[in-house]
Amino acid sequence: MTLHIGPFDEMTSIIARYAKKDGNSETAIENLHVFKGSCPTRLQHVAYKPSFSLVLQGSKRLMVGSDVHVYGAGQYVLTSLDLPVASHVTQATADVPYLCFTLFIDSEKLSDLLPRTKVSRATPPPEDSRGLVVKTAPPELIDASARLLRLLDNPDDIAAMAPLIEQEISYRLLTGPDGSRLLDMTLAESQSHKVARAVAWLRTNFAEPLRIEALADHVSMSVSSLHHHFKAVTAMTPMQYQKQLRLHEARRLLLTERVDVATAGYRVGYQSPSQFSREYGRLYGLPPLKDIDAMRGQMAAE
Repeated sequence: MTLHIGPFDEMTSIIARYAKKDGNSETAIENLHVFKGSCPTRLQHVAYKPSFSLVLQGSKRLMVGSDVHVYGAGQYVLTSLDLPVASHVTQATADVPYLCFTLFIDSEKLSDLLPRTKVSRATPPPEDSRGLVVKTAPPELIDASARLLRLLDNPDDIAAMAPLIEQEISYRLLTGPDGSRLLDMTLAESQSHKVARAVAWLRTNFAEPLRIEALADHVSMSVSSLHHHFKAVTAMTPMQYQKQLRLHEARRLLLTERVDVATAGYRVGYQSPSQFSREYGRLYGLPPLKDIDAMRGQMAAE
């Protein structure tokens, strides 16, 4: 596909100006964040929320469950529910940094838009039901994205125009090849919506013992259906998802609240410190204290 060089170069310039430092930056548009990376980064474990992210420069590698995505300029990531992911910038320099923006998707606004579109529950489902996909952005989506970013240079227009352009982007996504992924966010009876409810329960109760039967009953699914559809959407089992939530929170506790290893493990639901340290090391590549020391050293060097 040939990219529209004009709006693409313009968006790159805008993000380079508003991403004042490496990492994620909020903007004057409520749901819009910009990201800059001046060099390749180490693997980072973060949580993705329902969103549309378009890469303008550089490249990135992202892992969610058993899936691996490598993507770059002109491609976007569409996420339809909360997902723990691991990612790192793979191509970036100080002169040509990795640049992207993220627009968070509001399910209520999406529901309000549906009656004004021809999208319906009869829309054919995609070949897979993953909650995260990577695609090449079509010209219509690039054009709308450029107009949204352009508002950052015209702040007086944001209040009136940003909601309209955000709605247009949602419309382009809904009527695109992966529109049914977003549609499922709004349909209470859809399997993906039930998985999203299971995800929401796990995020709130990750420190509690996981009883699959109770979770399945909570979202009105059978145990076998929950396992099947949960893995189909998230590329993880409910147990694997819970484990990642626990370990992400434990890492935060160790880094920001400076609790000891045993306390961190206990607070996220582990009864055995040795099991906690073992599973922490499998996910992050280092035992808890060595990992935190490495992170603090990296932060001090930045």
